[in-house]
Amino acid sequence: MRINVETTVDAPLEQVWRAYTTPEDIVKWNAASDDWHTTKASVDLREGGAFSSRMEAKDGSMGFDFAGTYTKIVPQKFIEYAFGDRKAEVEFTPGPNGVTVRVSFDSEPTHSIEQQKAGWQAILTNFARHVEAKQMSAGRSKA
Repeated sequence: MRINVETTVDAPLEQVWRAYTTPEDIVKWNAASDDWHTTKASVDLREGGAFSSRMEAKDGSMGFDFAGTYTKIVPQKFIEYAFGDRKAEVEFTPGPNGVTVRVSFDSEPTHSIEQQKAGWQAILTNFARHVEAKQMSAGRSKA
């Protein structure tokens, strides 16, 4: 089953794309809850390139690598990737209120559809917050 989540980020497309694809940014936003974090990330942003994010509980009790291979890249528009036997697509669509980022992904059998959707949505919400905070900070530093 396909699951879709999305958010709209009030920032320029270039900044949204960069924050989504840069390891230094990924480790700052890639968590579904406050008790988890991403300790390291790597990105080889090209078709056939690999990516990996090490996600861990902050108390050290558990962790896992979210990793895969990019299968299609259209700069500042679209990312498709495979992870295990699953696939996901990320679309970046500029609009009047910012950039809508929509992620569609194959579900997995371990967690309920609701849990998966909530977790991926929480990560995307953290992403938007991170980019918008960077945008505000950059605006203040130019003033």
